[in-house]
Amino acid sequence: MGSSVSKVPAQVSGTPNATSSSESFDEKRFVRSQSSASPTVGSSPLATDGSISLPNVDAWESAAAADPKIQLTRTILANNNLRSTLVSRPAQVAIPHVFNHQVEFKTSPVTSQKSSGRCWLFATTNVIRYEVMKKLKLKEFQLSQSYLFFWDKLNKSNYYLELSIENADLPVDDRLVNFLARDPISDGGQWDMALNLLETYGLVPQPIYPESYHSSASSPLNTLLKLKLREHALTLRALSSSLKADQSVSPESVLSTLRAKKEELMQEVYTIMSASLGVPPKPDAAFTWEYYTEDGKYAKWEGTPLQFYKAFTAKFSSAESFSLINDPRNEYNKLYTVNKLGNIWGGRPVLYVNTEIDELKQAIVRSIKAGQPVFFGCDVGQFSDSSKGVGIMDTDYFEYEQAFNITLGLTKAQRLDTNESAMTHAMVISGVHVDEETGRPVRYKVENSWGEDSGVQGHNVMSDKWFDQFVFQVVVHKSFATKEHVKIFESGESVVLPAWDPMGALA
Repeated sequence: MGSSVSKVPAQVSGTPNATSSSESFDEKRFVRSQSSASPTVGSSPLATDGSISLPNVDAWESAAAADPKIQLTRTILANNNLRSTLVSRPAQVAIPHVFNHQVEFKTSPVTSQKSSGRCWLFATTNVIRYEVMKKLKLKEFQLSQSYLFFWDKLNKSNYYLELSIENADLPVDDRLVNFLARDPISDGGQWDMALNLLETYGLVPQPIYPESYHSSASSPLNTLLKLKLREHALTLRALSSSLKADQSVSPESVLSTLRAKKEELMQEVYTIMSASLGVPPKPDAAFTWEYYTEDGKYAKWEGTPLQFYKAFTAKFSSAESFSLINDPRNEYNKLYTVNKLGNIWGGRPVLYVNTEIDELKQAIVRSIKAGQPVFFGCDVGQFSDSSKGVGIMDTDYFEYEQAFNITLGLTKAQRLDTNESAMTHAMVISGVHVDEETGRPVRYKVENSWGEDSGVQGHNVMSDKWFDQFVFQVVVHKSFATKEHVKIFESGESVVLPAWDPMGALA
């Protein structure tokens, strides 16, 4: 999510739910916008063959030319950027970067994922570094995002080839096979995928495994890897067909032979990656990290990546955290997963507890008041401005409706169904402004990973209305979730969504 967006086509929606007040308001707008534009039954089109005719254009132009507001809009937008011109000044003023509850400890520096889609890894490490910096009394610090990036991409390559073996009997143009081949090693990911990496490989400080050109600008590496992986997938499919044609070969021998071939092919993947990103530390190999504390004193830490991870996640264990989502297409208070979504073969699946939007908000408030920042997933490109000195995420920020005499009436569920919206980016909530009378959140402080020139010193302010419409996921420790949600998560009884469902979008 960072936002190297990996949008996926939406599937047919699941069971509808009663929606929040904000969703209901949106639905009313949708009904109005549809009814006002609906022709009477039996009306005849100007173009009976379904094409755009010149009489169509004449009618549309006549209506637009007769509207003084549209004429003014045309004059202005002919020479000005649509987004910057239609910014609502009242909306800018109404949402200050001020919060009455914040995580007291401040981290530094502002991080930048640069030209990569590693937002979920930056959000994960940005949450964890709070504890590292507090314990070690550091002024500035970053965990190595590249370390997790290396192991993630290596494992995603293996995951894709394992799926290629698993689905070798399906036609190559089967919807699932085709979908899995579209972007087999996306930079993006999900919380449970980050947890798989943490539990398997641990963490290291950034100086131990620093950035490389291709971790900061991942496109050339991804292009080459995908080229080889698709070739490898076809090689495994052909070998599978040959082995299964020989009735003397047992299913166990078929799988064993295919996996031996896969490991041979993975040598090429590892070679490309280690040359492009550098050879990473092994999770069980000791390293020495030397550093200065905030008062300039020399110190060092010695141990393995796994030991480093365990040493600084004891207070709010990552393994004891899980995802709450708000997906109004599907039934609330149920556990969901997405078919074929993962990074480490045999690892923890991606799991979501679907619930009402207010439940996500209250979990955030509890977390922030306890001093714990929150990983969250959203559709960052919608009605937001991350320009330097601005950093606003608000549904009222752009005055599109007034400028064009239109109504934007899609509900959150409809945006998911039509591929208009999905989780495209992961960030961190480190503060919240709560109304003193109602106790309800009004706005949120958002720590991004787009560098200090994004927003206000790397931070955005998010309105509560924006949260309603474009936040899909928050990751909370079990101690900040309700007992009911913890019970649902721990049940393990999940509804499996198709691989192409928008909840499978990788932030």
